[in-house]
Amino acid sequence: MSATLFSPLQLGSLELANRIVISPMCQYSAIDGSASAWHRTHIGNLSLSGSALMLLEATAVEPEGRITPFCLGLYSDDNERALARVLDEVRQFSDMPIGMQLNHAGRKASSEPPWRGGTLIAAAADGGWRPCAPSPIAQRDGEAVPAELDYAGLRRIREAFAASARRAARIGLSAIELHFAHGYLLHQFLSPLANQRSDEYGGPLENRMRFPLEVFDAVRAAWPAHRPLGVRVSATDWVTGGWDIQETIELAQRLKQLGCDWIDVSTGGVSPLQKIPLGPHYQVPFAKAVREATGMTTIGVGLVTQPADADKVIRNGDADLIALARAVLWDPRWAWHAAAELGASVTAPPQYWRSEPRGVSKVFNGASFGQR
Repeated sequence: MSATLFSPLQLGSLELANRIVISPMCQYSAIDGSASAWHRTHIGNLSLSGSALMLLEATAVEPEGRITPFCLGLYSDDNERALARVLDEVRQFSDMPIGMQLNHAGRKASSEPPWRGGTLIAAAADGGWRPCAPSPIAQRDGEAVPAELDYAGLRRIREAFAASARRAARIGLSAIELHFAHGYLLHQFLSPLANQRSDEYGGPLENRMRFPLEVFDAVRAAWPAHRPLGVRVSATDWVTGGWDIQETIELAQRLKQLGCDWIDVSTGGVSPLQKIPLGPHYQVPFAKAVREATGMTTIGVGLVTQPADADKVIRNGDADLIALARAVLWDPRWAWHAAAELGASVTAPPQYWRSEPRGVSKVFNGASFGQR
């Protein structure tokens, strides 16, 4: 039986060579939102992984939307030029499609990087700023209360998402994923735990979906129609009374009507009260539920680390793609090793073709950057 994990997939107009996606992973290594030398190393390394698509880290659409002062942004000409230089260098050696996740951190902004504890930076003197949110509810007890967004703020952020999408198009990114998950701003609007507004953006599900759907609509209009646009969701808050899978399915159905090309199904992040039952493949059933209810292309995530298991998820129809995060940082050649294990092949640069171990069937196919 051939490896389904290495079968091609059409994602909008984008032809993917296999079903392996590199998840967006924050690097906390930008300078005033601009890509740094670290990004050249990081993106260049993963671009040689043999995966079908890489989504760059959660990228802020305005300075106040950064999770930390060191997060990548795409809100200024300097940001655009810096990332364009990195991508131009990477593309000399890899033709892997590269996309980006656009984000606004909302009340989780102005925080320290995780290796400094991830706590809120409350004082401007320490490089922080006052976060904004749907409602004046702090992320954690003891943290400063965020500013409640007024209509002018909603309009500003909506337009910032569209402007960042236009910048992404100019530098040749292949896809955009909007971050509706992990407790950031658009998830905050969706979840009744974070959104307690009394206007048309709060209360019943239709109202809580309103702003995220407006953002999607604005980006879809700004982003070239032939390039795919997807959304990452948290399918459940893992808190009683929070956002749940049935609401996720309704959101996905609405996104499908607006031209969404995929749903990347994760969970959690909006509340420190969450109780997550960690275990292998613990989030895959949510991707399956969305796929079965909507017919949409879904990405499965969450402790899917073994090639045979990833292949089984795709073969069983639980998800259409598998996204790797920590696993691919630990093993940037995960797709090479998976291809060897499953009897498949991947594209790799010719400089590395001689690395195939003796006794392993041919893993590397002909790359567009040279022939053996």
